[in-house]
Amino acid sequence: QVQLVESGGGLVQPGGSLRLSCEASGFTLDYYTIAWFRQAPGKEREGVSCISHEDGRTYYADSVKGRITLSKENGKNTVYLQMNSLKPEDTAVYYCATDPVATDCGEPHAFDYWGQGTQVTVSS
Repeated sequence: QVQLVESGGGLVQPGGSLRLSCEASGFTLDYYTIAWFRQAPGKEREGVSCISHEDGRTYYADSVKGRITLSKENGKNTVYLQMNSLKPEDTAVYYCATDPVATDCGEPHAFDYWGQGTQVTVSS
């Protein structure tokens, strides 16, 4: 059974940092595309970053490039989203998602498995 559990969200001041974790179970990360999405109140869910199983590359949304790093620790079957220089507009619920065949990292409907989400609030 595929399960994803996110952690690491919280309240941080503008310019601060957070590291989100997504612990995966029931499958091996190497064979799945794994992604982070976020959804702010009143807005659509948007892709933040992902590692594609198809080409092994890591992709980032333009809005977070240079500030966010996605990494994978295979031994722990866990992915991390290191977020630096956070802005108020980064405030959202962040979700980890995975799928064995997804190739469009920015399309939520391409992913069948989701975590419960973790709240990130950037505010002074």
